[in-house]
Amino acid sequence: MLCMTYMLNDIDEAIDRKFLVTKKLDSQVEPGTIVHIMDAHSNKDGSINVYYRITYTKKEYTVKFDNIKQFCKWARPDNFIARHYENFNIKEIQRYVKIKDRTFASFCLPLILIALIAVWVFCIIILGVGMPSIVAGLVLSALSAVAITMAYRNNRQKELIRFYRKVSSNANWGVNFK
Repeated sequence: MLCMTYMLNDIDEAIDRKFLVTKKLDSQVEPGTIVHIMDAHSNKDGSINVYYRITYTKKEYTVKFDNIKQFCKWARPDNFIARHYENFNIKEIQRYVKIKDRTFASFCLPLILIALIAVWVFCIIILGVGMPSIVAGLVLSALSAVAITMAYRNNRQKELIRFYRKVSSNANWGVNFK
């Protein structure tokens, strides 16, 4: 089975690697936790058993997934956080996951749709129905879509640089992220 998101063809590829947990697993692990996959094996029914250790607490657990796709929804490889997890607390890692998971479709499109509705309602109420309201609606629609897209990109970049800056200040890389 192929896990398209993170390119795991087989669960054996996950062994002896660190993964960033993105979904809560009751009474075991919270999102934003780094786990080390110690062992895993496939069962005859297609399910997989995964043995992992929580990096912070060194506690070991076993979990069963129906398939690799479910495993990939639960955790993903993230070299940046895996290498520098000691620089972040759990809230910061959860914020990192949230920022990295944002996509144009999941974050910008709903905001653009709301802005378009507001723009057209505003234009029709203020200018009435006619050519001036259509022209104003088109111009304001384009401006709002561009503004939301730029804000999304700038916010994402600013947040990621904040994470890189925090790591670089502790690691003496010789690079200053601004």
